[in-house]
Amino acid sequence: MKRKNKIQLLISPTTLKDAGIIASSGIDILDIKNVKEGSLGANFPWVIDDIVKKFKSRRIKISVALGDLPYKPGTSALAAYAAASLKADYIKAGLYGVKNRAEATILMKAIVKAIRTVNKNINIVAAGYADWRAFKGLNPWDLIKSAKASGSDIVMLDTALKNGKTLFDVMSITEIKKFIKLASKQKLKTALAGSLKKQQIDLLKTLSPDIIGIRGAVCTSGNRQKGISKKLVKEFSTHLNS
Repeated sequence: MKRKNKIQLLISPTTLKDAGIIASSGIDILDIKNVKEGSLGANFPWVIDDIVKKFKSRRIKISVALGDLPYKPGTSALAAYAAASLKADYIKAGLYGVKNRAEATILMKAIVKAIRTVNKNINIVAAGYADWRAFKGLNPWDLIKSAKASGSDIVMLDTALKNGKTLFDVMSITEIKKFIKLASKQKLKTALAGSLKKQQIDLLKTLSPDIIGIRGAVCTSGNRQKGISKKLVKEFSTHLNS
């Protein structure tokens, strides 16, 4: 499969210092989350506000994670409304606590309505988990259907369990290709994340998602709890765009 368009690179800082490194490195999307609260953990409003105010004027787009959400549409909608008010370009909702497609659709519809009430131009990401089998979560195929039914813009796969396994350890290449193909048929953009490594860049380029998301791969010593390395960011970005 040939790459048709440039793959956008999303990197997740946890501090203003990290955000500054990302913003000064020509990266496409600066993704604000809180890794202490999970794969798609939500950060504090004041942290998001500080980062947005400092870097919004630059060309980089800003993404905000709502959290690994339980099936609580009202709670999630209120969080989404607040996140939209903070002037993010992308908002990601982790569909962690839903049991089936029906619940996922109800949850995403509430989130989409809340965000669109504030700003109709925000890109809404319905995020599922490539390791769904490990905790009986929502499968990728129902994620796509729920995203489409709710009016979301992008479907994303990450890993919920940060146990050293990458996206490619918990899903087969065939499954990932199927995910991208089915999402494309539904006019949904695709994003892949999940402890991705520099050594997997060529494979990711072949799969050709719209966005890939990383953190650990550009952190000091490969530890996602540590700070981001400008050198590693440059190396990853250069390889991706070569």
